[in-house]
Amino acid sequence: MIDNVRETKECQLKDPMDLFRSGQVVKICAPMVRYSKLAFRTLVRKYSCDLCYTPMIVAADFVRSAKARDSEFTTNKVGDHPLIVQFAAKEAQVLCDAARIISPFADGIDLNCGCPQRWAISEGYGACLINKPELVKDMVRHVRSQIDNPKFSLSIKIRIHEDLKRTVDLCQKAEAAGVSWITVHGRSIEERHQPVHYDAIKIIKQSMSIPIVANGDIKTLKDAENVHHLTEADGIMVARGLLANPAMFAGYEETPFQCIQDWVDIALEHGTPFTCFHHHLMYMMERITSKQEKKVFNVLSSTSAVLDYLSDHYGV
Repeated sequence: MIDNVRETKECQLKDPMDLFRSGQVVKICAPMVRYSKLAFRTLVRKYSCDLCYTPMIVAADFVRSAKARDSEFTTNKVGDHPLIVQFAAKEAQVLCDAARIISPFADGIDLNCGCPQRWAISEGYGACLINKPELVKDMVRHVRSQIDNPKFSLSIKIRIHEDLKRTVDLCQKAEAAGVSWITVHGRSIEERHQPVHYDAIKIIKQSMSIPIVANGDIKTLKDAENVHHLTEADGIMVARGLLANPAMFAGYEETPFQCIQDWVDIALEHGTPFTCFHHHLMYMMERITSKQEKKVFNVLSSTSAVLDYLSDHYGV
């Protein structure tokens, strides 16, 4: 889909660091497999989301295959900025090549050093990189030296070590190599549903001079404010909280019907595949529908059936 963008001449690129310089807490939509694609990014941007990430893309596939580029990355000229493309990579030059390809169409890249899934770790991607600080430093340096645009951001997203000194060391090495900001998911690789260590994020924040973004278990705007207060982080990144309520950053406690209407309009305009269109609605309506309604809605199997249901039950 990059070629579609190229036809529109020049994307209106932005400097993501301007958000952090504003002094306001930066509200960020996390990279989510299957979900943080163009249509959903368009929706959350309507509701006060400042910065959006793409789903994680394997850099080697992206560099090697035009087909992978077309299926994995879609953007548009005007509204989808500032935009960060998240890559999984384990070699500095491959990450550089991916960054060079994407740099005319996005405002920065993010190196995934936090994905705890077995397949990612076995391939040398994701969270295993937190145990390779020299490699992370080398990858950051390489990208910095090969991308000419000084406004093009390069961030990393990490999990924490049980020995926090190791995490601080990793972050300081990345900062020295020229990383723009670091997103910290406040759990270790082994931790899944345990409480998030917000105290650890605060210690990392106090050890750094670049912006730090807090991530983990933020479901409402009140949660975001509390986490900012606990960690002193410069930004708040939300994943599942935004799936459940894309209007969260605008202060809504549950998904307003207008947001559901907006999703229907945007998804249809973008030609969103049915499964994705339906799944997003299931997440959005989770808190506002009864068990009986869910039973009916969740097994609908076509766009027209979903549209009829929304019209009959909610006037959408």
